[in-house]
Formats: sequence, C-alpha cells, structure tokens
Amino acid sequence: MTVARLRHGRVSLAFSFFVQGVTFALLVTRIPAIQDRYGISDGLLPAFLAAVPILAGVGSVVTEHLVKRIDPRLVLRWSQPVVLLALLGVGAGSELWEVALSLAAFGLAVGALDASMNMIGVSLQRAYGRSIMLGFHAAYSLGGIAGASLAWAGAHWDLSLFVSYLPVVAVLVPAALVGSRWYARGGIAAEQEQERAKGGAQPVVFKALLPLCLVMTFAYIGDSTVSNWSAKYLEDVLGSSDEVATVPYNVYMVTTLIGRTLGDFGVRRYGAVAVVRFGTVLAALGFAVVAAAPGAWIGIAGFTLLGFGLCVLVPQTFAAAGRMFPGASDTAIARLNIFNYVGFLIGSPLVGALGDAWSYRGAMLVPMALVLLTLVYARSFAAEADRYGEGHERPRAVDVG
Repeated sequence: MTVARLRHGRVSLAFSFFVQGVTFALLVTRIPAIQDRYGISDGLLPAFLAAVPILAGVGSVVTEHLVKRIDPRLVLRWSQPVVLLALLGVGAGSELWEVALSLAAFGLAVGALDASMNMIGVSLQRAYGRSIMLGFHAAYSLGGIAGASLAWAGAHWDLSLFVSYLPVVAVLVPAALVGSRWYARGGIAAEQEQERAKGGAQPVVFKALLPLCLVMTFAYIGDSTVSNWSAKYLEDVLGSSDEVATVPYNVYMVTTLIGRTLGDFGVRRYGAVAVVRFGTVLAALGFAVVAAAPGAWIGIAGFTLLGFGLCVLVPQTFAAAGRMFPGASDTAIARLNIFNYVGFLIGSPLVGALGDAWSYRGAMLVPMALVLLTLVYARSFAAEADRYGEGHERPRAVDVG
C-alpha cells in the first residue's frame, strides 16, 4: 500500500469518526425535545434509551459475522448514511411507532458503524507501526462538540427537530459517501487473509480478551456518569445555578478532545501501559475531587481531570485487542465493542440508584473504584511483538506521517 493511500485513508476515517460524533451528540442532547415531540412518558423513556445500546450490541455481533464475508470498509460506507438517515427519521415522525422504528434503525446501524470504524482504525495503526488510534477518537470528540453546539443553536432558536437535523444530514450523508472512497486497510487485513488461506482464522479466546472487556465497561461507566449526572450533581449537590450546571459536560468534552489529540504522542514516547495507568489514576482522582468538592468550581475541576483521564482508555483498549489477536482483529474488536454498550447501560442507572438510596457524593466513589480496577489489567495493553512507544517500532511498518 502506498504512503499516499495510507494518509488518505487516515484522513477519511478521521472524518468518519467526526461525523459519528456530530450525529450521536445531536441525538442525545435533544432527548428532552424528542420526548416532548412524541409524548413519551417519564416511565417509558428509559426503555427507549436502553433499547439503543442494546440494539447497538446486536449490530456489533452481526458485524462480527458480516466482516468474515465482506470488507469492513463496505460495512462502514453504508452504515454511516443509515445512522444519519435514522437521526433524520427521529426528527421527522409524529407517532410513537415512528420514533421507535427510527431509534431501532439507529441502534443497529451504530453498532455496525462503531465496530467497523475501529476495525479499520486498528488496521491502519498497525500499518503505521505507531499509535494513531487516539487521533481518530479525538475527531469523534470534536464532532461531539460540534453536534452539541448545533443542538444548542436549534434549541435556542426554537427550531423543530426536523429543521435542526435536515441541513446536517443533507451535508454529511454525501460527504461521508465521498470520503468513504479513500478508506484503507493496513497490515491486519493482510494477516487475516493469510489466516483464512491456511484454512482457519486465529481463535479469539474470551478469557484473554476479558480484561479488555472489563476495562471497556469501566471506562463507559465513568463516561456515562459524567454524561448523565454531571449537571444534576452540580445543581442538586453543589448548589450551582442552571447555567453553571451545563459547564462540566462541555469542559469534559473539551478535555477529552485535548487529551486524545495529545495522547498518541504519549503512547509513542512512554508506551500504552504507562499512558493507561496515568489516565486511570487521573480519572480516579477526578471522581474523588467531585465526591469531596465543597462547591461548584471545585466539582468542575474534578470533571476536568475526568476528561483528561478517561479519554485515553477506550482507544487504547481497541488498539490492545488488535495487538492481542493480530490474525483475528476484526472479531476481537466486534466482541469488545459490545462492552461499550454494557458500560453505558450500567453506568447511569447504577449512579442513580446509589444516589437515591445512599448519597450522590457516595455514588461517585463507585465508578471511581471501578475505573481504578483498570490498574489490575494494565499489563493487557502491552504486546511484546507489537509495541508502540519506548523506541519499539515494527520493522515492516510503512513510513508515513
């Protein structure tokens, strides 16, 4: 594969991550408006919200089997427009069955999208021979900031969901399809083809993958805690105003973007294990500061630490799965991706239940303890045959920028 082809592939995949960040933010930040539009009761809303990650998990499982027959680039090329059109469907309907159908399509397609994006990203990282996965997830964070800003503008100007979503979808669907022409696959794809030619693929041993699955779950429990409870925590526990209560999530997104933008350099210099350990300690410290904060601005400082800490865990977990099973990377990533949604499903209800039964300050210590467990599994992020950082580069890596 030529250097230019790899560079184009890297840019086009980063754009795909960006588009997904925009799309997901436009959905989750307008949940109150979606609830009002369709008359979804407070009792029914959790079922709708839970259905999306459950179906995304199903989509990831289906993708695991699908990529055995077709290239992950094709899965990504066609799942991304489906996700965007499903978002538009959420804004266009008027009946409960219509939003249910749109959210079901969104969930299934987003599972395929997440899995295939990370499959391609890991294969490109292997071709580069150095850490670039954090950069892709930084593009996702940037898209999330852009999507949340667009959602704010739509709410500020009192635009309907359809009017808010239509121009975004109209621009991003053709842009994503054009960008998909340059998707590229690196070294992992060739190794998996060699395994198939030998008459069988490398087996993915779940016992070996389990530590990474647990880390993925812990990371998303932490992430969903910030996403769903930061505003309520600041307002109800720390006594902030409505305006200040919106600050923690925005700060969290910005610090996630900064941390991921710089994180690849840290992995190249110090290695994945060191970066994961540092991020874990920083995230745990952030939860501790939030739990002990005497006021709103100290709480915001804690959420800032959380953003810098948690941001490195998910990209490095996907990368570690690719290194652990180089001959079956796509399968490993599809299975690992399911635990993204497991963490999302567990995190918010867990903190809510503990907050109601005990205290919200105490509830913040539970995701802190779970995230700290990542230290137990940190060695799973090292792979002697394929290490990034500490001067170890793969000798057959293509020299690209």
